[in-house]
Amino acid sequence: MEKLYEGKAKEVYSTEKSNEYIIRYKDDATAGNGEKKATIAGKGELNLAITTAIFEMLEEKGIKTHYIETLNNRDMRVKKVTILPLEVIVRNISAGSFAKRFGVEEGIVFSKPTFELSYKNDELGDPLMCEDHAIALGLVTKAEYDFLKDTTLEINELLKKFFEQINLKLVDFKIEYGKTDDGEIILADEISPDTCRLWDKDTNKKFDKDIFRRDLGDLIEGYKEVLNRMRG
Repeated sequence: MEKLYEGKAKEVYSTEKSNEYIIRYKDDATAGNGEKKATIAGKGELNLAITTAIFEMLEEKGIKTHYIETLNNRDMRVKKVTILPLEVIVRNISAGSFAKRFGVEEGIVFSKPTFELSYKNDELGDPLMCEDHAIALGLVTKAEYDFLKDTTLEINELLKKFFEQINLKLVDFKIEYGKTDDGEIILADEISPDTCRLWDKDTNKKFDKDIFRRDLGDLIEGYKEVLNRMRG
């Protein structure tokens, strides 16, 4: 396989099929736009297992994703897509950058989810952008923006129910979408504790990357707990 791309947490490889890729999950952890870095043995394997279960659930519920199959404890076969340069964010409870940006405490439950976009550009610090900005820059059309918002809010409801069943609150999450060669937009990248904030419903204990960001303990034990709950 030829390596086509390497990001902070994953590598992308070509396959024998021109319309498929292999994504390899790494053990690298980053925070603060790459300012904090570490290699944590076992992290990639856990994120792959969690993402696999979530993508399979979403596919069953009618959400189209790039997922094809998980090959081993590191590699996922996916449909080839061109990733949109947007991070799509939903917040159900105040936390993280939202709380810091607006000077509010963490833990405020919103009356309805917030939907945000940020421009996926590390050099610019992934700035927030509104619908008009995304359309003006030609990143999406109006119809594509509406699709992203509607689909993401649907995913939010599915994920909330999924995590509630294992006694976790879905505080917020960010996802990415990709466009296939024929122009269809589908869910891509991953959904894991790296990309979601997950709190225990009873104690508010954190089971996500804030463990690493804030030095709250053993990241692997936190991610293992999420996977163990998912597996019953």
